[in-house]
Amino acid sequence: MALVGINKLPENILLELFTHVPARHLLLRCRPVCSLWRDLIDLMTLWKRKCLREGFITKDWDQPVTDWKVFYFLCSLRRNLLHNPCAEEDMKSWKLDANEGDHWKVESVPGEYGTNFPDPKVKKYFVTSYGLCLKSQLVDLKAEGYWEELLDTFRPDIVVKDWFAARRDCGCTYQIRVQLVSADYIILASFEPPPVTIQQWNDATWTEVSHTFSDYPPGVRHILFQHGGQDTQFWAGWYGPRVTNSSIIVSNKMTRKPAPSTTLSDTVGAEEAAQLPSHLSSPT
Repeated sequence: MALVGINKLPENILLELFTHVPARHLLLRCRPVCSLWRDLIDLMTLWKRKCLREGFITKDWDQPVTDWKVFYFLCSLRRNLLHNPCAEEDMKSWKLDANEGDHWKVESVPGEYGTNFPDPKVKKYFVTSYGLCLKSQLVDLKAEGYWEELLDTFRPDIVVKDWFAARRDCGCTYQIRVQLVSADYIILASFEPPPVTIQQWNDATWTEVSHTFSDYPPGVRHILFQHGGQDTQFWAGWYGPRVTNSSIIVSNKMTRKPAPSTTLSDTVGAEEAAQLPSHLSSPT
């Protein structure tokens, strides 16, 4: 029986085979093989199938998607880019920019004169003191798997969230600052609302802060997240705002519409593909 080359298979069979190949291998090893494979791997049909297979969408998905390949990679990379957001590892991963009064401390929910967190999986929070307490993380987007062309050409929405609460028996002031910065640490976009002051004898409920960066300037390479505050009674101990469950997520949504001729194939070279996270190299 004569052997048949793989390229003799119907294109729909080849597409199905490629659906099972890890994305990193598709770009690094398969796409350069020949023009047929390149053209098939660049088809949006393939990446829609991969999205469906890996659970990023359902069969009844009806939302418009500009570029299924971009959508696939953004879904694959999507996660909270802040480490230790709920104080499970004490102060690990956080830089203490201000640590006055009796300093930062970690306590368990609900805490004295506090309330339970809306999500029962959140068990701990960070709490501030009578002197200013600020902590921050600087997220390196390239180190997290986002290559330059993906950020600059498609500029996916970046969603920032934080939660804070006061003690019932003490007033406090909470503040947050989030900045999108370049490789040279030039500020390209910023979210810094006025500080929130909560009066003494409040209801101690948890409040969510949320902001979405959309259609920001090209060149974003880092995200600075900083939050904290202090109590307004100047009591010794830990009576300032409590913070937890902070997050920075690069969304799979894009407010900005790239030029119609732009595809991810144009922006992903061998170097970029080689830097993709390891979970995009393993079969699912």
